[in-house]
Amino acid sequence: MRIPMLFRFSLYGFLKNQRYYDPFLILAFREKGLSFFAIGILIGFREVCTNIFEIPSGAVADLYGRRRAMIFSFCAYIASFATFAMSKSLFFLFAAMFFFGLGDAFRSGTHKAMIFDWLNWQGRSDEKTKIYGFTRSWSQMGSALSVLIASILVFYRGNYTDIFWFSIIPCVLNIINFLGYPARLDGDTQSKFSLRTVANLLGSALKKSVQFPPLRRLVFEGMGFEGMYKASKDFLQPILKQTAIALPFLLMLDESKRAALLVGGVYFVLYFLSSFASRNSHRISDWRGGDEGAAQFMWWIDLVLFALLIPALWFNLYPAIIALFVGLAILQNFWRPGLISRFNAQSTPEMSATILSIEAQSKSLATIVLAPLLGWMVDWVDNFSSIGKFTPVGIVGACIAVAILLAYHSELEANPELNPE
Repeated sequence: MRIPMLFRFSLYGFLKNQRYYDPFLILAFREKGLSFFAIGILIGFREVCTNIFEIPSGAVADLYGRRRAMIFSFCAYIASFATFAMSKSLFFLFAAMFFFGLGDAFRSGTHKAMIFDWLNWQGRSDEKTKIYGFTRSWSQMGSALSVLIASILVFYRGNYTDIFWFSIIPCVLNIINFLGYPARLDGDTQSKFSLRTVANLLGSALKKSVQFPPLRRLVFEGMGFEGMYKASKDFLQPILKQTAIALPFLLMLDESKRAALLVGGVYFVLYFLSSFASRNSHRISDWRGGDEGAAQFMWWIDLVLFALLIPALWFNLYPAIIALFVGLAILQNFWRPGLISRFNAQSTPEMSATILSIEAQSKSLATIVLAPLLGWMVDWVDNFSSIGKFTPVGIVGACIAVAILLAYHSELEANPELNPE
């Protein structure tokens, strides 16, 4: 029986997000005695590795086979999870982050390019935002199931090591899924590897990203929105742990079990609502007259959420903090399908994976800077105040949103025809 490609694309996202370590990664690092700054350095190192391989990986995928690139990516993930599970020193944690960054680099733009090529062949290129949002919604549903499984594992086994071993299983299943993709999705591949060919395609894509204003603006938008979200989202984990410790009806359980229950519940709701947001992201584009109008609208929402986080974090208003972090996750899933659609609209089929890899690399660059910076700021505030140590997250996020909105305003003044209203 032939399996429909839309099912395979959705299955890929569902299995990809079976990352049982994800809602507990910061807690696992804190358990090992790492400071928030050290955690930020680790995350920044992961993004450096992704950044180094990001654009070349897209060019290699476009030239020598996207399915091969995806299979290599998930083999790197397997190596990363095994290293995490066995690591007992900071050196091995860096090694695990290296393999994870390599896996991200060969995966990020490649699969999106396969989806968009398939839509072009089907004559459905005008459905990019809708279809990508649909497949991404299954990724979020995978995350929702993943956090329940992870919470059960942590609750009953009382450690974080097993969740890394279990994360290998869906990686193997996804490799099997890729073997069923049609060869046509590899793109116009070359028979022999040539560094010059890769460099030429890479140079063309980079030149277009720098010299073409719409694409250049998209790069900076992605850095601000996606980079800040990626650098800040995991601060929810220690906040949830603090909340769980303070709940009187969980006092009969130890800290890890209390954290497992609350993290599991909150992240399940977060991913479930994120799935709904991703599936319906095209509706905001329709409402705002296109992806550009939707992006401007969502930057205003981003500013409001981060601005509200500042007093909530300072006064340790845990219910409000949790609700605002969930709101940011939902917003990011409304935002991302439109962003990817906007990037794809500025590329050509022969370099689509490369252009989308540039998008992913720009996000990594922002995270390289923001993750250690936020970690250092949180540690610094914690040394001088007993309250509000996570307040820098709200301040930095609000400042980035203000900067992007001011840039939008300046561009609209120079080019009134760009106003979607």
